[in-house]
Amino acid sequence: QFRFVESGGGLVQPGDSLRLSCEVEGFPLDYYIIGWFRQAPGKEREGVSCIDNLHGKTYYADSVKGRFTISRGDAKNTVLLQMDNLKPEDSGVYYCAIVDNAPQIRAPPEYNHWGQGTQVTVSS
Repeated sequence: QFRFVESGGGLVQPGDSLRLSCEVEGFPLDYYIIGWFRQAPGKEREGVSCIDNLHGKTYYADSVKGRFTISRGDAKNTVLLQMDNLKPEDSGVYYCAIVDNAPQIRAPPEYNHWGQGTQVTVSS
């Protein structure tokens, strides 16, 4: 029913920037909270940022505040994540998904619509 297609990842050096794009299909984007998550090897998936389209609010994990910016793309069905001043600890597979707890950037329980994600590697 839902589909999330992530793109924009790559291999960059510390201090570089990347912009990730999430294309959402199968439901009206305006009435859902959409978030970015990441998972590094050996670690749990963590919420990075989300955008509450209904209330016009954005949220960020403490580790990325001041460096990442989430926004709606020019296309109505896209969500972007601008990542500046990347650090090695930002490395991981980045996913976009529906969020049901915006301040905590959490996906709904039993969420099963994870896409393929896009790999971000920050290394010198």
